[in-house]
Amino acid sequence: MLAKANRVVRPEDFRAAVRRGRRHATPEAVVYRLAREGEPLRFGFIISRAVGGAVERNRLRRRLRAVGREIVETGRAGEDVVVRALPGSAQLSWTEISNRMRSELVR
Repeated sequence: MLAKANRVVRPEDFRAAVRRGRRHATPEAVVYRLAREGEPLRFGFIISRAVGGAVERNRLRRRLRAVGREIVETGRAGEDVVVRALPGSAQLSWTEISNRMRSELVR
């Protein structure tokens, strides 16, 4: 689980990241990154019903949070990252999710 300080929870923060953040699309997700000076790294996830049933969506959300927690522990800071999962992302394995999310954040 991500610490509260590392979660994007307010709708205004999600909107800001999606509207003003840098966007990068992959076949499985769209990643929005918004720089925030002097703030901790925060993650938010948007997972619609198009991804799958409740079980698939919740499993994907848990996996994304776990990868986010690992990235936060590396010491990165100063950014809001919002991940919008697309259909097909629920079929990815743990290692694929981890590798793709880390490669997106290195860009």
